[in-house]
Amino acid sequence: RVPGPQRIAHAKGSCMNMDQKIAVVTGAASGIGRATALLLAQAGASVVIADIDRDKGEAAAAELREQNWRAVFLGVDLTDAASIAAFAQACAAQVGAVDILVNAAGWGQNKPFWEGTPQLWAKLIALNLVGPMQLVKELLPPMMERGSGSIVNIASDAGRVGSLGETVYAAAKGGLIAFTKSLARETARHGINVNCVCPGPTETPLLFAVPEKILDAFKKAIPMRRFAKPSEVAEAVVFFTSSQASYITGQVLSVS
Repeated sequence: RVPGPQRIAHAKGSCMNMDQKIAVVTGAASGIGRATALLLAQAGASVVIADIDRDKGEAAAAELREQNWRAVFLGVDLTDAASIAAFAQACAAQVGAVDILVNAAGWGQNKPFWEGTPQLWAKLIALNLVGPMQLVKELLPPMMERGSGSIVNIASDAGRVGSLGETVYAAAKGGLIAFTKSLARETARHGINVNCVCPGPTETPLLFAVPEKILDAFKKAIPMRRFAKPSEVAEAVVFFTSSQASYITGQVLSVS
């Protein structure tokens, strides 16, 4: 693998050496999740690519293995409690106890609140809030037994300040922020760090599903006049999982 001098220094530095770590990244078939999985693998972690899209997930894992990094794909549907439980069992059987969990999976749909339906609301809340909570519950006990672990929830600036046309999505992400802060208080005594990254508009499939007119309005409101790259958000996520953040918990970082 030839990631370049700066990346090698970053990955192999003492603060970012994760050679003995097992990391689960949801939504890792694309976007921020995939960029995060790449950085964690470069730092030496064994990465579980978790996603509902088997084809893209397998491809993402294969891409990492081609670079001689350790990665495996395991499918999961975060809107289905049985699928989450089966995923956790598969992780334990195939890779062992998880050290790092990154809840990067997310989904939204841009439309006025009054045009939404209870079915849409249920899906948004299940995928962006309830699913991550259920996965944490499945993977948390071994972390507590070992007295160490790192959990990073990827919410959204929509959950901090609201977002036009994304009211229920914003509500779910706001709930994920509150979940992060409260869980951090409960698990600190067990040596577990729980933090949250809130991206602004980022170049992901979810963003590019938004109508072009709205994208233009988003970009005009951004001082840098551009969207974030997934890798720029991933850098913040990986920081929270590293020893550099060993005394940081319950925090919400806006990458925007």
